Amino acid sequence: MLRLSGEVYARVIAHALTGLPNEACGLLARPEESESVTRFFPVRNAAESSQIYRLDDAEYLQVERTADEEGLALVAVMHSHTHTTAYPSPTDVRDATAFDPFGALLYVIVSLKDPEPSLRCYRILDGHITEEPVAVEG
Repeated sequence: MLRLSGEVYARVIAHALTGLPNEACGLLARPEESESVTRFFPVRNAAESSQIYRLDDAEYLQVERTADEEGLALVAVMHSHTHTTAYPSPTDVRDATAFDPFGALLYVIVSLKDPEPSLRCYRILDGHITEEPVAVEG
């Protein structure tokens, strides 16, 4: 299960919307001793595309350093789908398999296809997609 604070949820949705017309992306983190995500790190989409995303390498490294310094664990990668549902595309599955071959991370997708954004979460391991429940707290 992915547990998000209400503030993090709002920031994720806002980042997805401000990324338009391109896909937006970022990373989610939680304190080591907690189950709830308390921090969202927006990251530039280096692909600058409405159909794919690529986390900016320099920003990713900075986020990792900051998370380590603050005692946070990176637990999820977020990106938006500008015109499709919140479900991993074949490209998303391929990229997740290459980036996270052990399935340690969750993948949060925000669909902007409809007027109301939709956020869903998945674990991707060995090309298999498993949906994870999402709880927004507070």
